[in-house]
Amino acid sequence: MNPRGRYAVVGVGNTAYGKLAGRSAMSLSVEAVRNALADAGLRPADVDAVLTKAPTSNFTMLWSAQVAQAVGIVPQVTATLDQAGASNIGLVGYAMWCIETGQCHTAVIVYGDNPATGSRATYARPRGEGAAYGMFGVPPWYALIAQRHMHEYGTTSEQLGAVAVACRKHAAMNPGAQFQSPITLEDHHASRFVAEPLRLLDCCPISDGAAAIVVTSAERASGMRKPPVYVLGIGQGHPAWDVPYRSTLTTSGAATSGPMAFRMAGITPADVDVAQLYDCFTIVPIVTLEDYGFCAKGEGGAFVEQGRIALGGALPLNTSGGLLGETGMPGMQLIVEGVRQMRGECGGRQVPDARICVVSGQGGVMTTHATLVLGKEVP
Repeated sequence: MNPRGRYAVVGVGNTAYGKLAGRSAMSLSVEAVRNALADAGLRPADVDAVLTKAPTSNFTMLWSAQVAQAVGIVPQVTATLDQAGASNIGLVGYAMWCIETGQCHTAVIVYGDNPATGSRATYARPRGEGAAYGMFGVPPWYALIAQRHMHEYGTTSEQLGAVAVACRKHAAMNPGAQFQSPITLEDHHASRFVAEPLRLLDCCPISDGAAAIVVTSAERASGMRKPPVYVLGIGQGHPAWDVPYRSTLTTSGAATSGPMAFRMAGITPADVDVAQLYDCFTIVPIVTLEDYGFCAKGEGGAFVEQGRIALGGALPLNTSGGLLGETGMPGMQLIVEGVRQMRGECGGRQVPDARICVVSGQGGVMTTHATLVLGKEVP
């Protein structure tokens, strides 16, 4: 049975983003959950599942159970999923399955962390075999992917910069974004190299913050406070292997995940009005656009030029600023913005008449990938 339109997001909430001194991952998570419940017009007693992505900077056992207790929810289902930045969308799929099988009826999904003012150990040390060869943290690995894309397809630094400029333009229109000032291509080119060819403005920040969503059945959603935003399609694809063992560096799990979600939704890329694509580094949405079929492989760089992904362009991308501009938090904010776009709640950054939004999540170094198609209505 195709689950298209049988489930919906009925509440979204978030905290402030940036450097939030004195805030723990738990306090941020609780605030985001409470805001999402208030948005849906629900109480903790109305929720019977709590699903979490573990804090990246401090993985904790039984994290979802601890969040449930702190919020005051006695759940029938708890789970913490580890697909890194793909986890939040993966948890939407898990919530749908639990509702379908009668294990719960309403799930809250939350991610919160405080790496900017808390522990930065996860981001600040080399790990794995690559550490012996100077691969310090994640940026050098994505730099290899960017270099390979440039070598194979002629992608340029100017095209990487176009992604950064669009995201920061949108962030400047979002009062809740971590970065409030737009940038130019000249600013991008003047920023220092982190790992060539990636400059500082090609990399997302490290951010404190939390965001949450509430998922339930379409039937139950009809009586909620806000109009439901329907899950039309969902997919995942995980290359999984470490970078040195992959057959290609320029194709991601999006090549599997995207078509899977689009088939479920009964759409093609031409039907998508707005996209919220994971952008931990500027090369990532370029690869994702190709793998989702918005353009041919190797044409992603050209696709993002000439204002095409800015508001008013052919495919507005990351309208709240994405990871590059709104918050470096890994992914839940993209779902929140997708829901708000479908509701028409985004003010000056609202995409007119937006009815279908695609959201992506990606973890590791193109290690995991998940895709979510949201709709204002069920086609």
